[in-house]
Amino acid sequence: MTAVLLVEQALNGLQFGLMLFLLAAGLTLVFGIMDMINLAHGSLYMLGAFIAAALVQATGSFWAGVLLAIPATAIAGMLLEVLLLRKLYGRDHLSQVLATFALILILNELVRIAWGPDAPLAMPASLSGPVELFPGLSYPAYRLVIIAVGLAVAAFLFLLVNKTRIGMLVRAGASDREMALAMGVNIRALFTAVFGVGAALCALAGGLLAPLLAVQVGMGENILIVAFVVIVIGGIGSIRGALVGSLLVGVVDTAGRTLLPLALGAFLPAQVASAAGPALASVAIYLLMALVLYFRPQGLFPAHG
Repeated sequence: MTAVLLVEQALNGLQFGLMLFLLAAGLTLVFGIMDMINLAHGSLYMLGAFIAAALVQATGSFWAGVLLAIPATAIAGMLLEVLLLRKLYGRDHLSQVLATFALILILNELVRIAWGPDAPLAMPASLSGPVELFPGLSYPAYRLVIIAVGLAVAAFLFLLVNKTRIGMLVRAGASDREMALAMGVNIRALFTAVFGVGAALCALAGGLLAPLLAVQVGMGENILIVAFVVIVIGGIGSIRGALVGSLLVGVVDTAGRTLLPLALGAFLPAQVASAAGPALASVAIYLLMALVLYFRPQGLFPAHG
């Protein structure tokens, strides 16, 4: 185990964590403001990836396709909220879970009809090579761009939520929805806007991760589980908590998949260590969640006072 390996895995964890943050930010605000469990959030990530793939093919430009997919997915998300999800606000969580799970199945089939089971999306040729960060460490240029975009979006959301009037309304709705309603805040319009922002972030994550992962029907389900782990760790309704939780999960998952097989290899046969390491790494993020909940049941940075 070398310093170069540790730095490389730290960068991988940062990249994965920032992409998780794009998914978890919208999800935690929707859950925190309207107290709604939206299992279909991962489907917006899938929809954004497919729209990005289609627009990249239509325009011939990777960045134009991804940028156009962001407002397109945001509009689709807001229409979904106004036409369907708004009717679930007054229902209990079981009804919300069942309805949004049905929505996952419906969106999966609609995407399959529109684009087929999968879609190709390659990264820009100019970013396909590595960049030498320092002697001995070359890191993929595209992953560095993902890290830069993730950090920029995190900074933008921090300023939006903490330094603007819209952010003040979002924080008020997340902290005390009833008081915000009593003070005249239009929670429904606010929620539609927040839902649109969340869908836009899903499209950005889907478009950027598509060249690294397969764009296929059902791709949102697995990442949704990890996004829920993130918001539980960070605290429901908290952007800061979503960022910290995403980085923790990203680093723990990435480091576990790389370092655990190396550590187990010192005691076990190589074949057993290579199989057991990733399995234990998958469990590590849930152990982290359990540890956080044991000491801080409301999460690290809960929005509710």
